[in-house]
Amino acid sequence: MEDAEIITASALCLLSLNNYVNILKRKNIENRRRRRQRRWWMISIHRNRTLNSMDSFFNEMTSEESGEFTNFCRMSLADFKFLLAKIEPMIKKQTRLRIPIPPKIRLAITLRYLATGDSYRSLNYLFKISTPAISLIVPEVCKAINVVLNDQIKTYTDCKETNQKQSIISTLFKSSIIMDDK
Repeated sequence: MEDAEIITASALCLLSLNNYVNILKRKNIENRRRRRQRRWWMISIHRNRTLNSMDSFFNEMTSEESGEFTNFCRMSLADFKFLLAKIEPMIKKQTRLRIPIPPKIRLAITLRYLATGDSYRSLNYLFKISTPAISLIVPEVCKAINVVLNDQIKTYTDCKETNQKQSIISTLFKSSIIMDDK
């Protein structure tokens, strides 16, 4: 009888240990699945951003005759519209949660980033779009531009050709005239 009691007690211990381990695993999985609770959906300086405000900003830039748009994007309006027409289907978003950022604003953000090298944070204040959203928009639009204009972009596939061009350029710089001992 004592052997049967020992076996029963051992089985109960193993069963309770197994249940305890399963509970710990379940809690661990729940903790990993639990997302960070956000305090707000959008920060207050971006709350007044609407589709109309983005369109009005863009329309003001394009209506200036002094070339503000060309200075802003480093591209003429005709070139901008041409590029937008080519990449619009690739960068257009549809969402049910909120109004999506229009493709022309997505392209303007990317061109401004490429033209000036501004940080995502400064673009955040300029366009009233969050930094994480901009960090997703810029690579996506760059990829779309690369796909659409791939035929017109010159890439050096031959290493010898690249090395030859670099050596020619370096010899030109070495043989340039030094002015004012600088």
